[in-house]
Amino acid sequence: MPEPVGLVALATASPPFELPQDEVAQVARELFAPRFAGFDRMAKVFQTAGVRRRQAVRPMDWYLRHLDWPERSAVFAEAGLELFIEAARMALNEAGLAGDEIDAVVTVSSTGIATPSLEARAMAALGLRPDVARVPVFGLGCAGGATGLALAARLARAEPGSRVLLVCVELCTLAFRTEELSKADIVATALFGDGAAACILRAGESGFAQVTGCAEHTWPDTLDIMGWRVDPHGLGVVFAQAIPPFARRHMRPAMDSMLAAQSLSVEAVDRFVCHPGGVKVLDALETSLDLGQGALADERAVLAEHGNMSSPTVLFVLQRARQRGLPPRSVLAALGPGFTASTVGLLAA
Repeated sequence: MPEPVGLVALATASPPFELPQDEVAQVARELFAPRFAGFDRMAKVFQTAGVRRRQAVRPMDWYLRHLDWPERSAVFAEAGLELFIEAARMALNEAGLAGDEIDAVVTVSSTGIATPSLEARAMAALGLRPDVARVPVFGLGCAGGATGLALAARLARAEPGSRVLLVCVELCTLAFRTEELSKADIVATALFGDGAAACILRAGESGFAQVTGCAEHTWPDTLDIMGWRVDPHGLGVVFAQAIPPFARRHMRPAMDSMLAAQSLSVEAVDRFVCHPGGVKVLDALETSLDLGQGALADERAVLAEHGNMSSPTVLFVLQRARQRGLPPRSVLAALGPGFTASTVGLLAA
């Protein structure tokens, strides 16, 4: 039997600038309505997105400038590093560890590019050893929190006794556009926020939960459902309106298959901890998994207070569920570009 992997610490971090949804909606109307013929039809998304406020790495007026990719990348490297260090330090403090006791660092981010990657830039500030293993991961999008946790658990299990630090950092607001507008850009403006989360895992420790298994499912011919487009301004969001109905139709059979590989069923899971990609996606997951309306209340609360932060968001939900008391068996679940479902099974200590 492989040694169990304990989740020994979890921390979340948010940047300092608040974006109240009503103020964002007003600015968006002033900026976009004269240039986007269908804005009035789209404007209701600011009320229906389920977001009350979000946090961002820059004040609102910064995003109103014409920003090119170098400017956005510079902010990603600077502000992303600050969030990385803040989340990692809090996780280290909770675990009672110093940076030089970490053996591997997994960095998950899909909203900016930095080479050297963020964990290399954070080594001195965190006191990481020169021989620490670095594993930067790009392109997982909203599934990155679950897939990153699964990867970190696999690394910890592969070298018993080693301590693995996972940090998910996303600056989704860098995708806000004032130049070329699409329906997806307006939805992103109503939905996205910035944030980071960090976990520490170790094989052989119980922690507050143990990782019991992980699985992914990628549907064929779904590359256009979610992702980024690349242009001179940077990364622009690609959303298909089909995400909620797709999840409603296809998530249950995929979940059945992923859980069956671990000798589990949906009925055996006490709590699904889901990435809140949006209100309609949460409604679809509740329906598809027979969870009952309103079962994903923590997910809705995180969405309302922080928006969709991509990869760290599901870890924000896990932190909230942990504070309320995790039931015996939970499953983290997130959907991301690919189009992929990613799951991680947890047993509460």
